[in-house]
Amino acid sequence: MLTILGFTMIATFLVLIMMKKMSPIAALVLIPALFCVFVGKGAHLGDYVIEGVGTLAPTAAMLMFAIVYFGVMIDVGLFDPIVRGILKFCKADPMRIVVGTALLAAIVSLDGDGSTTFMITVSAMYPLYKRLKMSLVVMTGVAATANGVMNTLPWGGPTARAATALKLDAGDIFVPMIPALAVGLVAVIALSYVLGLRERKRLGVLSLNEVLDEEKQLVDEPETETVLVGAGAAAGGPGDGKVRMTKTTGGAGSGTDASDGDGDDEEDDVRLQGLDPNRPTLRPKLYWFNALLTATLLAAMIMELLPIPVLFVLAAALALTVNFPHIPDQKARLAAHADNVLNVSGMVFAAAVFTGVLQGTGMVDSMAKWLVDGIPDGMGPHMALVTGVLSLPLTYFMSNDGFYFGVLPVLAEAGAAHGVSPLEIARASLVGQPLHMSSPLVPAVYVLVGMAKVEFGDHTKFVVKWAALTSLVVLGAGILFGII
Repeated sequence: MLTILGFTMIATFLVLIMMKKMSPIAALVLIPALFCVFVGKGAHLGDYVIEGVGTLAPTAAMLMFAIVYFGVMIDVGLFDPIVRGILKFCKADPMRIVVGTALLAAIVSLDGDGSTTFMITVSAMYPLYKRLKMSLVVMTGVAATANGVMNTLPWGGPTARAATALKLDAGDIFVPMIPALAVGLVAVIALSYVLGLRERKRLGVLSLNEVLDEEKQLVDEPETETVLVGAGAAAGGPGDGKVRMTKTTGGAGSGTDASDGDGDDEEDDVRLQGLDPNRPTLRPKLYWFNALLTATLLAAMIMELLPIPVLFVLAAALALTVNFPHIPDQKARLAAHADNVLNVSGMVFAAAVFTGVLQGTGMVDSMAKWLVDGIPDGMGPHMALVTGVLSLPLTYFMSNDGFYFGVLPVLAEAGAAHGVSPLEIARASLVGQPLHMSSPLVPAVYVLVGMAKVEFGDHTKFVVKWAALTSLVVLGAGILFGII
């Protein structure tokens, strides 16, 4: 009964959010609360929720201060050169932009944290997608899948969990998996190429000048209307302030063109990617301080000098104090990013209700046991393959902790009875990570869809098939190379 209710609860949640019948926060709270009553443990709902909140509170704190930290770094211009470099590669070609998204997400994923990867990737690429009217779910799907492949790094979490659960060395698990993971990364880039070609076919290829000319027309139209009704009668007047974005000093009737054709490439880059080069929050004199602070933060995360939430709390406080020494400015920066902070932290605490009920009622254990018990005896010698296949649904419907500490030891024990090495089982358990990164139980995915202004249901409908395919490619490569 618990197994049926568990799968039904998850299916109900996914259907409702994909059909947009409920918001993710409401669904994460109300559906598990209802099923907790169905299980007959409604009296314990409070205990389950408090336990779930306690488990995810450090994650919520980390995300809150990480958003503040990277938001400040974006405000002060730390990532502007990166965005310009990406734009020079992407130009205004949708195919290049999607491939650039995959490459950027993969590179930034080296820090081992999905939330920071998504914040940096979306901050850099979102203006391009919006300006060229590209599909935002393509951006979130490619970024999540690329990060999922890179999430298998020893400091990323799953590999360390597998090593701990099976008492193995993380290096022995990860290093032999590198060829298979490299194939997975190639598959993500190939996927981004195909999706990019689809976007190119839909939108065509624009030059920077064409994009900027279109922007000029959109900006000039309101000013033309203003002249017609008599306001701003001077033809060369400054207009409503929007004109400064396109270096135009007059309206449509002023005879002043926004672009003379020869173009300042660097200025065009900045304008196209949507970051105002003259915004008052820029701190060019503190650029190297901010770069060093960020590098130190990432190094400290990788070396695990302090818990990640503590590192972000300290880094955010230091970044605010140095870059904005005046308290009103600090308050303004916190207010500017409060929307993202509230949205993401709200999602995390709502997810705590979902995970708390799943764990507390025993539904997740019952589902895992049912799946493991359903493995035919004849599959014993192929337990590595079985583990790889099971890692897709189990890491999607369960937390990494639940899978690696609850299910993986059982799978490893079953494999050992048939002569399958625990190392092979551990490696196979990693292949589901591309799909796992879009699980509703992963807090980082809410950072991704929240910053990209994409509905979680739309992201889920788009990404599941591509992420599952990438996971199967990694599994196939592992088998082909004799790793699994």
